[in-house]
Amino acid sequence: MLSNAASCDINLDSFSAQRASNAEQRLYLQTSPEFAMKRLLAAGSGSIYQIAKSFRQGESGRFHNPEFTLLEWYRVGFSMTDLIAEVIELLMQCFGRNLGVYTLSYAQLFQQKTAINPHNTTLEELIAYAAAQGNPEAASICGNSLSNALDYIFSQYIQPNLKSNIVYFIIDYPVCMAMLAKLSDQQPICAKRFEVYFNNIELANGYEELTDVKQQQARFEAELEQRKNSNATVVPMDGNLLSALASGLPECSGVALGLDRLLMLISGAQSIDEVLSFPVHRA
Repeated sequence: MLSNAASCDINLDSFSAQRASNAEQRLYLQTSPEFAMKRLLAAGSGSIYQIAKSFRQGESGRFHNPEFTLLEWYRVGFSMTDLIAEVIELLMQCFGRNLGVYTLSYAQLFQQKTAINPHNTTLEELIAYAAAQGNPEAASICGNSLSNALDYIFSQYIQPNLKSNIVYFIIDYPVCMAMLAKLSDQQPICAKRFEVYFNNIELANGYEELTDVKQQQARFEAELEQRKNSNATVVPMDGNLLSALASGLPECSGVALGLDRLLMLISGAQSIDEVLSFPVHRA
């Protein structure tokens, strides 16, 4: 779970530590097992899964704890559609019953709820929308990030209005929210990414995985530049992952599912603290 590198994602802050035997070496606790698992895939592991502890600074609240558990798996040769079908099958078994499932694109849902097309919107339009809803603080929260503004509008005005007892699979995200996903060939170009929501809880995040090392490095560099401009902690890029991609990552799709949140939904718990032995305030 320790690495010489950290996630470049502007929205994730890693826990870090220095080695006593090497004052110059800083290590980072994984924010998810994704990078290590992709290195294994590139080395020929084949389809793999892992139940892993992950760690994120600043993650605290009803649905968040700085230490949490992910079920993450990768299927070699699977498209995003194949993986979605497998996630549906898993959820049906976990809940022991048939669940209503609704799959729609990010743009469909965004336009239904806000009348804004997320593929050609601007930061200014999104901030103005939030201000019109009585939330002028969105400007300072989102900074100069279009993806942050999209996330803000989604979390404030769309996610809370999803129907209860329906599992939503939201697909085809805007390009600015791709990060680790392949891009589609059709217009508008979309990220081959999906997220799963059930009873207003974000449960899983999946991709048809990007295998092009040059594209991945360019995206990492763009995120690091954004971190620098936002005065966020600048972290080292994962050169081991880039080397693995250069050696050849097989065509695959992968998904990370929050097990603590799944337990919340199955048990009817109202807070993540109820399904953790020792949440952060009792750690």
